[in-house]
Amino acid sequence: GVAQDYKAAVQWYSKAAEQGYASAQINLGTMYGNGKGVVQDYKAAVQWYSKAAQQGDAQAQFNLGVMYSNGQGVARDFKATVQWLSKAAQQGHADAQNKLGVMYAIGQGVAQDTIRAHMWANLAASNGTDTGARDIIAKEMTPDAIEKAQHLARDCVTKNFRDC
Repeated sequence: GVAQDYKAAVQWYSKAAEQGYASAQINLGTMYGNGKGVVQDYKAAVQWYSKAAQQGDAQAQFNLGVMYSNGQGVARDFKATVQWLSKAAQQGHADAQNKLGVMYAIGQGVAQDTIRAHMWANLAASNGTDTGARDIIAKEMTPDAIEKAQHLARDCVTKNFRDC
């Protein structure tokens, strides 16, 4: 019902974000990250994503993990990437599960582990994010290893993605 106005959106998101609303913090982080309504500022994006991530918001945790992975607004840090992606993945965030699977597959920020890689990629695919990573990872695995990964994925779902 109104014309799109990124500057006004930033003003309203800022008011809500400063009051601690995680969704406003994420939106404000995205505005800074994309340079919509403000000058692009990755450090500000990280600050706002961090506030929402610390409140347990899975999307903010994923976004923060991506920022660490890309070195945007923070020093590139794959261990921090894995930490934030794990938090989001354990809440069922499919994109985080997929990216975490890829990180396990290539040993980035974690020890390389094709079973865990397949498990996370499998969970991501079952949650709607199927990038083909699971099938690529499976090509490097034995049938027994695939079966073990599938068992871990089932256990992970049973545990509501906790302690996976």
